[in-house]
Amino acid sequence: MRVGVLTFVTDEGIGPAELGAALEERGFESLFVAEHTHIPVNAKTPYPGGGPIPPKYYRPLDPFVALTAAAGATEKLVVGTGIALVPQRDPILTAKEVASLDLVSQGRFHFGVGVGWLREEIANHGVDPAVRGRVVDERLRAMIAIWTQEQAEFHGEFVDFDPIYCWPKPVTQPYPPLYLGGGPASFKRIARLGAGWLAMSPSANALSGQLNELRALADHDVPVINIHSGQHSAKDLERYLDVGVGHVLIELPTEPRDETLRRLDQLRTEFSRLT
Repeated sequence: MRVGVLTFVTDEGIGPAELGAALEERGFESLFVAEHTHIPVNAKTPYPGGGPIPPKYYRPLDPFVALTAAAGATEKLVVGTGIALVPQRDPILTAKEVASLDLVSQGRFHFGVGVGWLREEIANHGVDPAVRGRVVDERLRAMIAIWTQEQAEFHGEFVDFDPIYCWPKPVTQPYPPLYLGGGPASFKRIARLGAGWLAMSPSANALSGQLNELRALADHDVPVINIHSGQHSAKDLERYLDVGVGHVLIELPTEPRDETLRRLDQLRTEFSRLT
């Protein structure tokens, strides 16, 4: 069982380099970080967790900057976005950021992406939230073209460019592992792109039915990383192996350095037989 963490790296918590080094020292598999460029003051979109949007959503560092710092401080730790908000990202710049981080980390980057939920945030980037799924499809296909072609070009409804040169190309071939976040609404996109699934489930039992649905749609062996949102005893996590999921992320609160290190020590003791 591979156990990692998902967290919001902000200006109020432990720094990404020290967090990455602490995770690697304690035997954790990975560090995934969340992304929000901003939170509109007058946003009306309901927060998926209910209640007000938590303060940590207002303050995350740019994920590629944070993960580059973490990668530079480690040798084996997998670093990933959980998730990068593709409707809010220029595809040419993001393709370069992904390939650059893949190079800097020597192939340790996982690209977790999603369509986003905060409609006003998406709209502030000049994208109609009603078509964000189609925007994600095109931007991901455009990025794949950039990563895999010497002279890449793309002509679509939302992305359009004539042949370009764009380096570096990814160290990981043909490109870093691509994971789509979301529930069953993302399954057709996962199948079309031959991608993995970044799931969010409180238990293996809750995940198993959706996994069967996804595997029936896809003609590839879908890799799955689950963000475990429930109680996280070693026994709870071990059950994911029974449904074919070997990489689980635990949500790590955003806290200052000393509190974070104490929490990681507690987690290491709890999961020592799994990692």
